[in-house]
Amino acid sequence: MDSTSPEETDGETAPPVAPLSHLREPPTTKRGARTRAALVQAARTVFERDGYLDTRLTDITKEARCAAGSFYTYFANKEEVLAAVLLEAQEDMMHPGMGRVRGTDDPYAVLEASNRAYLEAYRRNAKLMALLEQVAQVEPEFREFRSRRADAFIRRNARGIADLQARDVADREVDPMLASRALSGMVSVMAYNAFVLGEPQGQGPGVDFEELVSTVTRLWANALRFPGHR
Repeated sequence: MDSTSPEETDGETAPPVAPLSHLREPPTTKRGARTRAALVQAARTVFERDGYLDTRLTDITKEARCAAGSFYTYFANKEEVLAAVLLEAQEDMMHPGMGRVRGTDDPYAVLEASNRAYLEAYRRNAKLMALLEQVAQVEPEFREFRSRRADAFIRRNARGIADLQARDVADREVDPMLASRALSGMVSVMAYNAFVLGEPQGQGPGVDFEELVSTVTRLWANALRFPGHR
């Protein structure tokens, strides 16, 4: 059961984090690769600091300590460099280290480790996730990407639920796809609230991370009626 970790399953891979139409071939020279990498890192810093709408290309080149004209050697506009920033974060967000739990016979342990890995990756990339939410509201292609990415997670989790049903671990009477939409959405929204919005705002410290992992895992297990959680 891989409740939130979007690794490859049944031959299907999750969509890239950046819309492909916004990506160019990487430079072939070492100098070009270094300059492009500096621009991407600088863009992430500025995007996370200023937001998508208020970011200026001159702010990015200043942060990267390169000439303004160098930007256009690698990127045509702000959308292209944002796509590159998202691509840089792909490995962390799409593969948050689930290999250590493969082969376990305890579905609850797998579920908990999966939720933990997802939430840790989300916390590391919280500012970038907030940026993606912002840009999805104003750029149709990024909005479409966000929708496709969410759908890939949901379908993967639905297959996991169906597998648990076949093993008589999860409630056979629930629809795997509907259950996945509900439970995956719960974890995603809770992560956004905890790490982007910082809830509860004005009410003391935020949610304890371990408590968050424990709560979402127990809710998953209770909803699917895991043995011992019915």
